[in-house]
Amino acid sequence: MSRAPGGANKGTCRSTGEGPVKVLTTVNARIRGWRAARWLLAPASAVLLAGCAHPQSAPQPREPHSPSEQLAELYPRLALSGLFEDGKALADAVPRAEPARILEAYRAARPLDEAGLERFFEAHFRMPRPAPLRQPAPGLPLIEHIEALWPILTRRSPAVPAHGSLLALPNPYLVPGGRFQEIYYWDSYFTMLGFGDAQRPLKRAMVDNFAHLLRTFGRIPNGNRTYYLSRSQPPFFFKMVELTNQEAPAKAFAAYLPELKAEHRFWMAGAEGLAPGSASARVVRMENGALLNRYWDDRDSPRDESYAADVATAKASRREPSQVYRSLRAGAESGWDFSSRWFADGRSLPTIRTVEIVPPDLNSLLFGLEHAIADGCRELRDEACTSAFERRARMRRAAMQRYLWNERTGLFDDYQWREGRLLGNVTAAALYPLFFQVADTAQAARTAATVEAELLKPGGLVTSNRTTGEQWDAPNGWAPLQWIAVSGLRHYGHDELARTIAARWLDTVSGAYGNTGKLLEKYDVITRRPGGGGEYPLQDGFGWTNGVTVALARLYPELLETPASPAEGELRGTAR
Repeated sequence: MSRAPGGANKGTCRSTGEGPVKVLTTVNARIRGWRAARWLLAPASAVLLAGCAHPQSAPQPREPHSPSEQLAELYPRLALSGLFEDGKALADAVPRAEPARILEAYRAARPLDEAGLERFFEAHFRMPRPAPLRQPAPGLPLIEHIEALWPILTRRSPAVPAHGSLLALPNPYLVPGGRFQEIYYWDSYFTMLGFGDAQRPLKRAMVDNFAHLLRTFGRIPNGNRTYYLSRSQPPFFFKMVELTNQEAPAKAFAAYLPELKAEHRFWMAGAEGLAPGSASARVVRMENGALLNRYWDDRDSPRDESYAADVATAKASRREPSQVYRSLRAGAESGWDFSSRWFADGRSLPTIRTVEIVPPDLNSLLFGLEHAIADGCRELRDEACTSAFERRARMRRAAMQRYLWNERTGLFDDYQWREGRLLGNVTAAALYPLFFQVADTAQAARTAATVEAELLKPGGLVTSNRTTGEQWDAPNGWAPLQWIAVSGLRHYGHDELARTIAARWLDTVSGAYGNTGKLLEKYDVITRRPGGGGEYPLQDGFGWTNGVTVALARLYPELLETPASPAEGELRGTAR
């Protein structure tokens, strides 16, 4: 969809208040979503855009149900059966008929033994066809290899199979790769950093896809799957919008202002009338009355794509299962699924408590979003809106300074809002306040010193200083966090440290490429090899590694003057 900045959208959506939200709370993990989803979020999305009508908006359809909601007791039986090595395969399977009819057939056929269940599944579902496994020609220099990957990772889904979990999108988009064959929210920003002139139409197409999701559902889901609709991911949409007009970002924000405001309302829903020291959905009212945010999910059942793993985690926790499921889902919304920063004991997944934590990364993003909305409103000469969102940003920054700065560690930290204390986490999330310029000069200097002492490793920046076996802990490093760190440190003049992180990361990526012929989802930055840990095998492709590699090479072209390239015939498979 083409847009004229400041044109057709001018004057649209003057409201700055929050709309109501209904939060799904239930007691039965197996049938909660199936019975409740029809009223869950449709009222919220209807209110969300009231007074913010987009000139091309269409009436919003009823929100589609996820597979576990549609299939009731059949879904847990399949998910826990052991038939699926990767639970995502079940979540992505396409019913051959209406789910209600399949459910009737299952109830009529019971009891089924395991062999019978497998035959039933094969008769009533089909697995999606995987995308052709292609790689660019061997022997290309690293950046040329990435350029060749863009069309390989591009997908189109203007129409989707009936009854399946995939959500249609009007425009082409890039997927990360590997098992991730749908668009993912926060991945996309870091992927787009690597786009050049040839990918300019794809950049706009992806931004418009996210705008479409905001208009349709009132939020950008984790990815374009029905089972992701109950949660979002770190809100980088405004940063993607900025990439469409880097010379005049305010014009870009003005062009997408209704969608930016809709996303802000999604994150702030539930704030109205919230008492100090309490929380609602993604909003926490601090003890002094200030508003900050947390990660959340509107459902409290096992994730469709990780059902068996979540059930096992809940059993190991010996806590109320719904509490564990909610925090697992909230951890997935954070993008850090999973990390010691969410664990009560700092070590083990069954102690996860994501919803009890106010994190610096999310609040830095929302500070940036509030400034972006203010800039867009200023471009449209809406003084009331400009003033309102500038005030929101000032108040958020003041609250972050008061509650999230840890003087002892010299970092912005995760805050346990129920207990009223900082957690002492040393993670790369502390660099978000530098990326979005929340930190003052002294805080930035303390952060740089702590990061250099605790997180800088031979292969780049490690995610945390704890080793737990989870993929968002040591020894792994991730491309998006390298970009956040390098850019944030450069904002405050810590250029030498920024360049060191970039150099070590590029050396890690190019070295692994030289050995495997691939770009990977994550890397072990301590021993400088492919990364590991987490719920699934290491994936290759890989969208955000590609984008950040190109972006860092543009900043520091001398670092890849002699890029590593694999010798033809010597490629090795991705390490697992």
